[in-house]
Amino acid sequence: MFKKIFMILIAGLFLVSANAFAMMCHGAGHQHKTAQAEEAEPEAVTEATPIVAVDVGNKICPVSGDKIDEAIKATYEYEGKIYNFCCPMCIEEFKKDPDKYIKKVEEELKTKETTATESEPMQMPEGHQH
Repeated sequence: MFKKIFMILIAGLFLVSANAFAMMCHGAGHQHKTAQAEEAEPEAVTEATPIVAVDVGNKICPVSGDKIDEAIKATYEYEGKIYNFCCPMCIEEFKKDPDKYIKKVEEELKTKETTATESEPMQMPEGHQH
Protein backbone atom coordinates (compact mmCIF):
# COMPACT_ATOMS: atom_id res chain seq x y z
CA MET A 1 0.00 0.00 0.00
CA PHE A 2 2.80 2.37 0.94
CA LYS A 3 4.41 1.65 -2.43
CA LYS A 4 1.23 2.63 -4.30
CA ILE A 5 0.90 5.90 -2.40
CA PHE A 6 4.57 6.64 -2.94
CA MET A 7 4.22 5.97 -6.71
CA ILE A 8 1.13 8.19 -6.92
CA LEU A 9 2.96 10.99 -5.13
CA ILE A 10 5.95 10.68 -7.45
CA ALA A 11 3.67 10.63 -10.49
CA GLY A 12 1.81 13.65 -9.12
CA LEU A 13 5.04 15.54 -8.52
CA PHE A 14 6.22 14.63 -12.01
CA LEU A 15 3.02 15.96 -13.56
CA VAL A 16 3.07 19.13 -11.47
CA SER A 17 6.75 19.80 -12.25
CA ALA A 18 6.22 19.04 -15.95
CA ASN A 19 3.25 21.42 -15.99
CA ALA A 20 5.28 24.10 -14.15
CA PHE A 21 8.15 23.62 -16.60
CA ALA A 22 5.77 23.94 -19.54
CA MET A 23 4.31 27.11 -18.06
CA MET A 24 7.80 28.57 -17.65
CA CYS A 25 8.71 27.66 -21.21
CA HIS A 26 5.44 29.02 -22.55
CA GLY A 27 5.93 32.21 -20.55
CA ALA A 28 9.47 32.64 -21.91
CA GLY A 29 8.26 31.87 -25.41
CA HIS A 30 5.50 34.40 -25.02
CA GLN A 31 7.99 37.04 -23.94
CA HIS A 32 10.20 36.14 -26.90
CA LYS A 33 7.29 36.44 -29.29
CA THR A 34 6.39 39.81 -27.81
CA ALA A 35 9.96 41.01 -28.33
CA GLN A 36 9.81 39.77 -31.92
CA ALA A 37 6.48 41.51 -32.46
CA GLU A 38 7.91 44.74 -31.08
CA GLU A 39 10.91 44.42 -33.40
CA ALA A 40 8.66 43.66 -36.36
CA GLU A 41 6.28 46.52 -35.65
CA PRO A 42 8.40 49.29 -37.28
CA GLU A 43 8.66 47.17 -40.43
CA ALA A 44 4.89 46.73 -40.47
CA VAL A 45 4.50 50.50 -40.25
CA THR A 46 7.02 50.94 -43.06
CA GLU A 47 5.24 48.41 -45.26
CA ALA A 48 1.87 50.06 -44.62
CA THR A 49 3.26 53.48 -45.52
CA PRO A 50 2.61 54.00 -49.22
CA ILE A 51 5.61 54.84 -51.37
CA VAL A 52 4.87 57.70 -53.71
CA ALA A 53 6.26 57.26 -57.23
CA VAL A 54 8.05 60.23 -58.77
CA ASP A 55 7.19 61.45 -62.27
CA VAL A 56 10.49 61.71 -64.17
CA GLY A 57 8.93 64.37 -66.42
CA ASN A 58 10.05 63.11 -69.82
CA LYS A 59 8.36 64.93 -72.71
CA ILE A 60 9.66 62.60 -75.42
CA CYS A 61 8.52 58.97 -75.66
CA PRO A 62 11.65 56.87 -75.06
CA VAL A 63 10.39 54.12 -77.38
CA SER A 64 9.03 55.99 -80.42
CA GLY A 65 10.89 59.27 -80.05
CA ASP A 66 7.64 61.20 -80.51
CA LYS A 67 6.74 64.27 -78.49
CA ILE A 68 4.22 63.26 -75.83
CA ASP A 69 0.78 64.82 -76.06
CA GLU A 70 -0.21 65.53 -72.43
CA ALA A 71 -3.91 65.02 -73.24
CA ILE A 72 -3.48 61.41 -74.39
CA LYS A 73 -0.19 60.29 -72.82
CA ALA A 74 0.25 56.86 -71.31
CA THR A 75 2.23 56.42 -68.10
CA TYR A 76 3.98 53.46 -66.51
CA GLU A 77 5.50 53.14 -63.04
CA TYR A 78 8.80 51.27 -62.85
CA GLU A 79 11.00 51.05 -59.74
CA GLY A 80 9.34 54.02 -58.04
CA LYS A 81 9.45 56.29 -61.08
CA ILE A 82 6.67 57.21 -63.51
CA TYR A 83 7.67 57.29 -67.17
CA ASN A 84 5.59 58.98 -69.88
CA PHE A 85 4.83 57.39 -73.26
CA CYS A 86 3.00 58.45 -76.40
CA CYS A 87 0.81 55.32 -76.38
CA PRO A 88 0.18 52.04 -74.50
CA MET A 89 2.02 50.04 -77.21
CA CYS A 90 5.23 51.82 -76.22
CA ILE A 91 4.77 50.72 -72.62
CA GLU A 92 4.73 47.10 -73.74
CA GLU A 93 7.97 47.67 -75.68
CA PHE A 94 9.49 49.44 -72.64
CA LYS A 95 8.74 46.41 -70.43
CA LYS A 96 10.91 44.21 -72.69
CA ASP A 97 14.09 46.22 -71.97
CA PRO A 98 13.49 48.98 -69.40
CA ASP A 99 17.19 49.87 -68.94
CA LYS A 100 17.57 50.64 -72.65
CA TYR A 101 14.70 53.12 -72.60
CA ILE A 102 15.54 54.58 -69.19
CA LYS A 103 18.93 55.58 -70.64
CA LYS A 104 17.07 57.43 -73.41
CA VAL A 105 14.92 59.24 -70.83
CA GLU A 106 18.02 60.16 -68.82
CA GLU A 107 19.68 61.51 -72.00
CA GLU A 108 16.58 63.59 -72.74
CA LEU A 109 16.49 65.00 -69.22
CA LYS A 110 20.24 65.68 -69.25
CA THR A 111 19.92 67.50 -72.58
CA LYS A 112 16.91 69.39 -71.23
CA GLU A 113 18.96 70.55 -68.24
CA THR A 114 21.86 71.79 -70.36
CA THR A 115 19.71 73.59 -72.93
CA ALA A 116 16.60 75.67 -72.46
CA THR A 117 14.86 74.16 -75.51
CA GLU A 118 13.62 70.63 -76.02
CA SER A 119 15.88 68.25 -77.93
CA GLU A 120 14.89 66.85 -81.31
CA PRO A 121 12.73 63.70 -81.09
CA MET A 122 14.59 60.41 -81.41
CA GLN A 123 14.05 58.38 -84.56
CA MET A 124 11.09 56.05 -84.50
CA PRO A 125 12.01 52.33 -84.61
CA GLU A 126 10.82 50.37 -87.63
CA GLY A 127 7.35 48.89 -87.31
CA HIS A 128 6.07 51.45 -84.82
CA GLN A 129 2.70 52.69 -85.96
CA HIS A 130 -0.05 54.55 -84.16
